[in-house]
Amino acid sequence: MADQDQDLLDVDPYDPGDGSLLVFRWKQAGRDNLATRRQLREMGLRPGGQEPVARIECRGGKRFAWLYRIDLAKPKRPMTLAKEAALDKAMAARQTCGTCRRRYFHCLPLKTLGSCLECFDGTPADPASYIAPPAKHLLAS
Repeated sequence: MADQDQDLLDVDPYDPGDGSLLVFRWKQAGRDNLATRRQLREMGLRPGGQEPVARIECRGGKRFAWLYRIDLAKPKRPMTLAKEAALDKAMAARQTCGTCRRRYFHCLPLKTLGSCLECFDGTPADPASYIAPPAKHLLAS
């Protein structure tokens, strides 16, 4: 079993292995026609299914980003009402305390604590950091 573990390799799925994928060091990438996903997003573009043509590395290759050709990038898809509603629902799940039902303006540590800090250990929450839950109508009870 130990021999099998030694045979495992960390394989880059985009690198063909023949050295044809360009690798740039930090701040040495040619700015001709290449951009990272974040840079494409700032330009209102997305990779659009193209494979990366290079990568830029920093910290000795421990951190890197793929580089894509700008001329092959496609425009970002517009936000629809359905997408916006789905994103708000997902964020509400991460921002709402299950105990007091307050929705905070930041994500809560629900995986580790299970609730907001006020419900967990009594640390008072700043009233400007959350939206109070809607009041229950007394006639609906």
